[in-house]
Amino acid sequence: MQIILPVSSPMRSPGFVFGVATSAFQIEGAAAARLPCIWDTFCAKPGKIRDRSDARVACDHMARWHEDLDLLAALGVDAYRLSISWPRVIEEGGALNDRGIGFYLQLLDRLNEKRIKPFVTLYHWDLPQYLEDAGGWPNRDTAFRFRDYVDRVTRALGDRVHSYATLNEPWCSAHLGYETGVHAPGLADQALGKRAAHHLLLAHGLGMQVLDRNSPRALNGIVLNFSPCYGASDSAADRAAAEAADVVLNQWYLQPILNGRYPDLIERLPKAERPDVHAGDMDIISHRLGFLGVNYYTRGVYRAHAAEPFVRLPPAGPLTSMGWEIYPQGLTDLLLALKNAYDLPPIYIAENGIAVSDTLEAGEVNDPHRIRFIQEHLEALDSAMRRGVNVAGYFYWSLMDNFEWAEGYSQRFGLVHVDFVSQRRIIKASGHAYRDLLGRRALVGAHDPVAAARPAPPGAA
Repeated sequence: MQIILPVSSPMRSPGFVFGVATSAFQIEGAAAARLPCIWDTFCAKPGKIRDRSDARVACDHMARWHEDLDLLAALGVDAYRLSISWPRVIEEGGALNDRGIGFYLQLLDRLNEKRIKPFVTLYHWDLPQYLEDAGGWPNRDTAFRFRDYVDRVTRALGDRVHSYATLNEPWCSAHLGYETGVHAPGLADQALGKRAAHHLLLAHGLGMQVLDRNSPRALNGIVLNFSPCYGASDSAADRAAAEAADVVLNQWYLQPILNGRYPDLIERLPKAERPDVHAGDMDIISHRLGFLGVNYYTRGVYRAHAAEPFVRLPPAGPLTSMGWEIYPQGLTDLLLALKNAYDLPPIYIAENGIAVSDTLEAGEVNDPHRIRFIQEHLEALDSAMRRGVNVAGYFYWSLMDNFEWAEGYSQRFGLVHVDFVSQRRIIKASGHAYRDLLGRRALVGAHDPVAAARPAPPGAA
């Protein structure tokens, strides 16, 4: 099977970036060489991780990074999205950890030698445990500790980084970590969740100020997760339920960043659940973005309920092995909705991927479902771009199978298969298809006979 870009797709532009993504905690291992983080503590709690595993070794990337960078080169990607481990590079007193930062200096230098653009995420959920012990993200001071961390790290990394994202998916950190407790640190309190969300956004704004000063030539922004919300029917009640869900899941984070204000819902929250917004906070949060990262995996369908603002329906098929509905049209709908609602900076699809129950047979992994998923989502992206959405790049999640948070090692998202016992890496059929796509992308029209023969995606102009 192949992945084919539509004929004359805007994604064939020489400036469009194709990459893959990972995060530090999920792949690095070498836990003894850094401070503990909230996910180490969470993994140690009985019943929190599906397969009772942890990430102390993960993909052993700290020891195998040369091999992993060779995989990136073999795939032919333009860019690699990685994250910095805060507890690996900063000591508890705030000093830089020379060994930890040295690892990233080597990694970034080698990426640049290979002409693979480094897209660095500064916070991908691994808050140092000592900061959680001091109150974590519900504590306003954590935002300022993040600012200090960003300052030290970006000064150390110099001009090696093409792009910085301050945060990855603050909704997950705040809602899943502090409101529902299914992610680290495992607390379940509405008020804590709202305070954590505000301080994460404040940390983003403070971090952007530092990036402007220390890394003005880098492309700087934030990565948010989005789940477009649909009504279960065309009734006014179900449409209103979907709009209410959209405010809570999507607009609560995007509106402060782009418009400098929270949705009107904030006035209807009980006073005990409202974040403590200080004078000047919203100006900091709404700092100008160089880009907006969009993570898209699935949609949500909602219906009205007499006692709740909305109720999410169980996902319909087809489903990933995570139980998420595969719905490529949602990516088109999401991007068009964002374009219509906001004055947007350039967008990067920072994560898009599928968990599949892969099987290694005779030294190969044949994963047609993943190939089909990428094909359909690139077609959905093409449709949005042809309608004027400014998307500058696409990152598949993930480079390789890894520790999938509360799911442990039970879910495989990678283009590269990892045997977590031997640590052997094998490029899957989807990885070969992605490599071949990138090798052909400069071809247009009749010069790409496979693409020329393929019908245009639905909705393409």
